Formats: sequence, C-alpha cells, structure tokens
Amino acid sequence: MSIKRDAADTAFSKAVRFRDKECLKCGREDTLQCCHIYGRRAKIVRWSFDNAICMCAGCHRYYTENPIAFNNWLMSFLGSGHMELLTEKTRSHLKTTSSLRKEIAKHYKNELKKAEADSSYTMISYN
Repeated sequence: MSIKRDAADTAFSKAVRFRDKECLKCGREDTLQCCHIYGRRAKIVRWSFDNAICMCAGCHRYYTENPIAFNNWLMSFLGSGHMELLTEKTRSHLKTTSSLRKEIAKHYKNELKKAEADSSYTMISYN
C-alpha cells in the first residue's frame, strides 16, 4: 500500500531537487527525484533536509531495491556522524495534522522562492 502524498510532500520534493540540482550519485540532471533515506512513514524526518537527497530515477530505483548498497553509499557520502544523528532523530515520533502539513508546505514554498530569487540563499529545513 502506497503512502499518500500531499502539498507538503510536493513542496519538500521541489526544494530538495532545487537544493541538490543533480543526482548526488551519478550527476545526471534529468529524471530527478527526492530520495528519502528513512522512508516517508518516518514522519519525524519525512520533511527534513537531512533525510533526503536528490537522485535520478535510475539510481533511486537501484538503491530502493538494494538497501544494503544504499546504506554503504550513504555512509561514505554523508558520513557515519550524519547517519547516527539521523537514526537518533527517527527514534522520536510526530503526529501530523492537516494544519501542520499545510504549514510545512508553506515553509518549503517560501524557502524555494527565496532560493530562486537569491542564489546565495541557503534553504532552511522545517525540522
């Protein structure tokens, strides 16, 4: 059963793709997708920049089908410290509401507008 996507997911995905601009694995600039490290069911990090990277459709699919290879690549790319902090963060829980998801969507839409207007602006994660 797939997880329903809403405006918060769409805005977050656009922000991640704008932030990274290319597949962080192979460098492709087409078919870009937002790739979550911990799946979207982990709501505490679902809309967190430290839990998402940009990948092309091919790399995203490969790593979805090969989670051990994905973990090994993440450890070398992001480092064990990043992965340990992210793992610790997932031990908390977040109960979402419609108003919270709207707030998250608004946050990422605003961050994207700022980044598009000013190339030196660094987008800020919602959480």
